[in-house]
Formats: sequence, C-alpha cells, structure tokens
Amino acid sequence: MSGLDKKKVVVVGGGTGTHTLLTGLKQYRGLIDVTAVVTMADSGGATGKLRDEFGYLPVGDVRMALAALAKEDDEHDSLIRKLFLHRFDTNGEMGGHNFGNLFLVALTDILGSEEKAIEAASRVLNISGKVLPVTTEDVQLVAQYEDGMKVTGEHDIDEPKLGINTPRIKSLTIEPQATLNPNVRRELLEADLIVFGPGDLYTSVLANCVVDGFKDAVTSSNAKKAYVANLMTKVGQTTDMGVKEHVEELSKYIGNKPDFVFVNNNDLPTELLKRYETENEFPVCDNCGDADFEIYATDLLASEEIVMSKGDVLRRSLIRHDSSKLARVVYEILQNFEFRDRVAEVETIA
Repeated sequence: MSGLDKKKVVVVGGGTGTHTLLTGLKQYRGLIDVTAVVTMADSGGATGKLRDEFGYLPVGDVRMALAALAKEDDEHDSLIRKLFLHRFDTNGEMGGHNFGNLFLVALTDILGSEEKAIEAASRVLNISGKVLPVTTEDVQLVAQYEDGMKVTGEHDIDEPKLGINTPRIKSLTIEPQATLNPNVRRELLEADLIVFGPGDLYTSVLANCVVDGFKDAVTSSNAKKAYVANLMTKVGQTTDMGVKEHVEELSKYIGNKPDFVFVNNNDLPTELLKRYETENEFPVCDNCGDADFEIYATDLLASEEIVMSKGDVLRRSLIRHDSSKLARVVYEILQNFEFRDRVAEVETIA
C-alpha cells in the first residue's frame, strides 16, 4: 500500500481503551493514517484537580493518546514517552499527578490554547498520527438515570456513589451544549474507517458522540464504522448489557449501526473474574444472534498481567484488550476495503 493509498482511521474514545488500540495501530504507521478523537468531559483524579485549578480543558485522555502514538524507535524516544506517562507517588499535593498532564498544562500556559499545546506535544513526542479534542469548549457530562436521578460530572458517573445499586443510564448529554471541533468534523468526513472504543461506553465513547455536530458528521461520512465490544460490564453504566445492547446504545447516539463489531472469544481469567464479581461486573456476552452487521469474534485478550501505576487513585480495568491483536483485526478490515474497491473498479472497466 503506497503513501497515496494509505487508509484513514479515526479512533473515537478516551482513556485506557483508546490508548490500547492506538498503541497497536502505531505498528502500521507506514500503511495507515491514524487520528484519535478524545473526550473533553474527564473530571476525575489528577486531571480533575488540574481542570479545577487552571480552568483548562482536561488533559488526561489527550496525554494517554499522545503517549500511545509516541515514537519508540530508540532509547531516547522511549525515555521521553516514559517521562510523559510518569505518575508521582507521594503523600503530598503532587501525589497522583502525571508529568504528561503537567507538561500539557504548562504548554497551554505558554502558548495560550489547548490545541496549540497538543500540537507542540505531538512534535516533542514525534507521534504517528493526530490527537484532537472532540470540542474546545468547557463541558461537563450529564447522565439521566432510569429512576429519574441526574448526575453531573464524568467522575461521579464513572465511579457512582451508589455503587452496585446504581440504576442504568437512560440518556447522556453535556452541559453546556458545545460544538464539534471543526478539525474533528473534517477527519470524520475524510475517514475510511471510524472505530468506536474500546472503553467505558458512556464516559469514554458516548461522551464524544453527544457533542453537537458529531452525530451529523458521522452520518454524513462515507466511512465504515466499527465498534470494539467491551470485555466486562460496568456498574452504573452497562449492568446486564450484552454486545447487542451496547451496539443498540451506540447506534442511538451516532445515527448508524456499525458495519463491524469486534468481539473477544477467548476465555477470561477466572481469578480476575472473581474480583469483578464482587463489584457486580461480569463478561459482556455475545448475544447478537442474526445481527445486521458483521461480527468479528476472535482472540483479542491481553495475556500479560495489568500492573497499576503507583499513585494512581482511580479504579482501572484489570482485564484488557491486547494492542497488537486488536490493531491486526482493524488492519485486516482495511485490507478488505482495498480488495472490494479494486473489484468495483474492475467491474466498472469491464
């Protein structure tokens, strides 16, 4: 595939799931162009503290995406990337803060805007692709629950105070309403493939989709759409939801059903499942049946043990997708695009 033939992939999400997929897609940087569109609703942990203190857009999801796409060709590159991901482990005010977050805040102070800060950090890290905030306006995520309860703030939605007794989310919005970043709109319209997830359905994926103009851009795009099904349910978000229900909820917010859904079919580790069960979280079952989209069921599970960063105060997933396995499935889909396009061209010429 030549440079002119490179396919354009847009990954929509935030947090660890997006980081995982982007890390894998970086392996194909000579063959595909990657753009990460990340949520600006993050309000938890150290990111939330910086957001409150400086009044800037949240930087945590941006930092994760930048680090995933960062160059790692030599020892110097790897050190810069590790520095960007370093989290301080102290009992003082710096405890839990991430160097990359502080770096982005400092760049915003110096350059005068979050977008310029992201562009500068992209050059420092020599990333393979682009990272774009879904909006450049200050927003808060708002969840309306089935029992009428309303919760404002991504952190309180992500880690609900009612725990396992939290009802399901009925609708998701943002306050105040914000407009889509024009650069994101352009990338969505020019994409060959838009990938949603993996990541928490509401606080990572749909947090992008509720920005005004996002749904219109997706429905106006000729790109194929793919969804990476989560491995585990999430209390207060996706309790008792299978792959089918995840897809239905995504479709409601983007205006289209995905063309492809990637589902892990490898067995999940029993010991970790027991730990999830204590939080009333369980594997997301493949209950799609005769779906009107293509299901790619394959081994997408990470085999290495997840080690939490020292100083990290947020609750993180212990069962995760494998970067390389996930990226390979995406690349295989793109190769099929090329085959279908060539068939169409041959038929037209004939």
